[in-house]
Amino acid sequence: MKRDDDLTSRADRIGPNILMITGEFPPSKGGIGDYTSLLATHLGRRGARVTVITRGNQPYPDQRGQSDAVSVWRTMREWGFASWPRLVSAIGRCRPQILQIQYQAAAYAMNPAVNLLPAYLRLRVPTIKIVTTFHDLRAPYLFPKAGTLRPAALHAMDKTSHATVVTNHADLEALGGPAAQRSSRTVKRWLIPIGSNLECAPPIDFDRASWRRQIGAGEETLTVSYFGFMNSSKGVEYLVQALSLLAGRGLRWRLLIVGGEAGDSDPTNRGYSQWIVHLIKSRHLQDRVYWTGFVAGDQVSAALLSSDVCVLPFRDGVSLRRGSLLAALAHGLPIVTTFPSHPDPLLVDGENVAMVQRDSPSALADAIEQVWLDRAARERLASGARALGQRFRWPDIAARHLDMYETLLGQDR
Repeated sequence: MKRDDDLTSRADRIGPNILMITGEFPPSKGGIGDYTSLLATHLGRRGARVTVITRGNQPYPDQRGQSDAVSVWRTMREWGFASWPRLVSAIGRCRPQILQIQYQAAAYAMNPAVNLLPAYLRLRVPTIKIVTTFHDLRAPYLFPKAGTLRPAALHAMDKTSHATVVTNHADLEALGGPAAQRSSRTVKRWLIPIGSNLECAPPIDFDRASWRRQIGAGEETLTVSYFGFMNSSKGVEYLVQALSLLAGRGLRWRLLIVGGEAGDSDPTNRGYSQWIVHLIKSRHLQDRVYWTGFVAGDQVSAALLSSDVCVLPFRDGVSLRRGSLLAALAHGLPIVTTFPSHPDPLLVDGENVAMVQRDSPSALADAIEQVWLDRAARERLASGARALGQRFRWPDIAARHLDMYETLLGQDR
């Protein structure tokens, strides 16, 4: 464990001094925490100094699991307005050039204080540049019947940040496109994709046939994988219903639900997960479904590689902001998913994913069966997924962030 003096002793490193705020961080379970940890690590490898402030009650930096370039302060007891003075104190101690907020409403308990934080800090600490990364555009909770005020809180956060980062084309357009800084030609909004939080790195002794035998799947048994936490936006009920239809057609299959049921930031998802369990039992499918639970990364990787098709039936359509999609791409899996509301030029139906109508068990069942029976289509989708996954490497993501930081800091030169 390192104290304040240890933090400032790293001042001879090359690269910007960055303070990241995140509502979750390992060992808490959640995609935003994993993303922040990986981004901080790769920025550190490229010479940046990164301090992460997250939830907890520890008075000094915690270096567990991080490099010398990354310090973790678990000092935020809550995310409301009462946390602001504590955050200003932390800024005074680590003296960052850039403060970056990793934003997802659920990770901050839906509290609107984080949405007003950029405006407050610009007044209180005008010497630093403030960046907000929008991991999604879910609005915070304000009060009953807040209506249009809720999305207005997102736009206020975007407006009062020096720069904002979005992870996909749809969110970029929803905020108004790249835009530009006032009285400047500098880009206001940056499109920087996320990477997979999971490496394609199974155990050294991984044997696919052996893994499949553990869940009762022979080579002629369709093995479907689902990866990611469960919540109502994931459409898992449609996957269960689609597989029930395939069982009625006489198709032999196993469903491999990989990972935990719910993350730590949004415990209400446990209710949805319990409903999925009830749905599986009500259709007498429990003997065909295998849950891995929370397991080490190499075990998750092995489970995914043991499947024939990964199915991600998002209710709001496929998006490159979904970490589960990025993991499936990194593993080169044939992916069946749903059409997005706003097409993404990188996602091509029939080439790197197979897309179907949203909220339709029958369309999902037809697509799964077609991909399973057409080996050439499976191989084409797998090859396309693998190629697309190469575009989301963490060293490149870190380099893109450093370009943004340099641009922001260069405005004052």
